[in-house]
Amino acid sequence: MSTVVRIRALPGTVQLLLASYFLFNVGFYLVVPFLAGHLESLGMAGATIGLVLGLRTLSQQGMFFVGGALSDRFGARRMILSGIAMRVVGFVVLAFAGSVATVVVGTLLSGFAAALFAPAVESTNAIWGRRLEDEGVLPRAELFGLEQMSSRAGNVVGPAVGAALIWAPFSAVTVISALLFVVMWVGFWRLLPHDAAPGDAGAKVAVAWRTVTRNGRFMLLAVFGSLQLGAYGLVYVSLPVELLRTDAEGWLGWIFAGAAVLVIAGQPAAVAMGRRLGRRRAVGLGLGTMGMSFLLPVATAGHPDGGHLVAVIAWVVVLHLGQMLLVPPLRDAAGVLAGERYLGAHYGMLATLGGVTSLLVSLGAGWGYDRVADGAPAWLGWAIMAAVVIVAALGLRAVTPQAE
Repeated sequence: MSTVVRIRALPGTVQLLLASYFLFNVGFYLVVPFLAGHLESLGMAGATIGLVLGLRTLSQQGMFFVGGALSDRFGARRMILSGIAMRVVGFVVLAFAGSVATVVVGTLLSGFAAALFAPAVESTNAIWGRRLEDEGVLPRAELFGLEQMSSRAGNVVGPAVGAALIWAPFSAVTVISALLFVVMWVGFWRLLPHDAAPGDAGAKVAVAWRTVTRNGRFMLLAVFGSLQLGAYGLVYVSLPVELLRTDAEGWLGWIFAGAAVLVIAGQPAAVAMGRRLGRRRAVGLGLGTMGMSFLLPVATAGHPDGGHLVAVIAWVVVLHLGQMLLVPPLRDAAGVLAGERYLGAHYGMLATLGGVTSLLVSLGAGWGYDRVADGAPAWLGWAIMAAVVIVAALGLRAVTPQAE
């Protein structure tokens, strides 16, 4: 059965949730990849630009737990609509911001919007995925795979449309994106059922925090699994640097687009493979593959030539293959270890720890590149990352519950 037919056979609420990943990412990538250039055109210093971009990540990834806990209490519909509305306001502020203060306000609003939106959608997908799996419609991990495909499709379309509008002023493109979110808000207000994932008045943030942090096995899963985001985040740090070293900067957009197409085309096969392997072996092999991908550029790291370019592209491909195998069963395992309760808070914690790990790994990579400039071996950072992720894969496999 084709992917399109598979999606059309799902309940309307689930189709809407899958579409939300696509639309949210299209709107995001219309604007954010071009934000740094816009800030530079406003005359902001590099340090200020870095601060603004860092605040965006902090307000998004760092607040996922809060957004997820609020979803558990007030229901997914309220948080999804609130997140979309906040993204509209944030983008409108960014469109007309002329000072550092207004840029920061717009950035924080647009970042926190995702922190409200994403955990609500993820936890609702987990609830519906469990229901569909119990009814024999499809495994929950397969639904998470469809979610990945929808997200990556937005990753392709958003930058492509943004690049096509590169001639337009940043403010105009940002307003266009805000209007897209307005249309999205109206669609969700009309189509998303009130009982898609109802809230629980007793699910207060403090209760959710205690419930999640005292779930030791889940916290271990989240810590080990956070290396997935840390490893993937290096694509945004190391890939541009390595392409610059090989005089192949023009490849950057093509590699990102190719990686997205790889996920869209290959995710169903990865989900099928994960189902055959079983949840525990799939997460171990998936994260282990991501770790082993860092060994590919080791031999060529000190030789910025065509061979190194091939090795770096191979790293990106294998890294994505591992992620495709890992993410659906990892998300499924998180729901199982959560006991199918406080799902927003649990998935929010998973994302928050991933954001923290990604930040630390990115800082470590930057420090490592400085050491290479001082004469340290270029292959050392790649080897260290491979070792860390492979060890994390062993830990992740050990704490992952086996499929029922």
